[in-house]
Amino acid sequence: MKTDPQQTRQHIIDSGYSLISSKGFSNVGLSQILKFADVPKGSFYHYFKSKEQFGEEIINNYFKSYLANIEALFSSNEGSGLDRLMTYWLRWQSTQSDACVDQKCLVVKLSAEVADLSESMRLALDKGSSAVIAQLAKGIEAGIADGSIAPMHAANTAETLYQLWLGASLRNKLIRDPNVIERVLLVTKALLAHPVTALARPD
Repeated sequence: MKTDPQQTRQHIIDSGYSLISSKGFSNVGLSQILKFADVPKGSFYHYFKSKEQFGEEIINNYFKSYLANIEALFSSNEGSGLDRLMTYWLRWQSTQSDACVDQKCLVVKLSAEVADLSESMRLALDKGSSAVIAQLAKGIEAGIADGSIAPMHAANTAETLYQLWLGASLRNKLIRDPNVIERVLLVTKALLAHPVTALARPD
């Protein structure tokens, strides 16, 4: 029985993602990926010209799935715009752990690790993160429209909140204190209810 090339490619990506999200990009060698995926070296190079390109594909694959989940949440008619945004942040909070097995940790880990290591991976992370921020901005705009969120500059607020949560996730990895995430959740609620001057909606 012939193996579906797309399934094989996706299997290698999924295997690499599992390793890299837990150990980091530099700490995972090609031999580890091949052994974990149970594929020969030739199969790897049939789909990816280098480990760097493989890392870029993992990032792109991650954001494709992640953005689809955000769009599904924000396009639903359940609750207010604020309710949907808080569901997003509460999901983020619930998936933080010392083991860092959740996919959000991939961005936290790789952003610091590959920024100066791989330009293509840096750009992939930047593109994906920017797309997430854009979706968050749309979510904020929906909340402003239905009156559940105070009038504010949606794009600036989305960027600020995303950066706060990434920073808090990194801090949580350092000190392993869930209160770090709890505090940023409180700040998020406060900013959406009472935006500071810098995030207020422009006249």
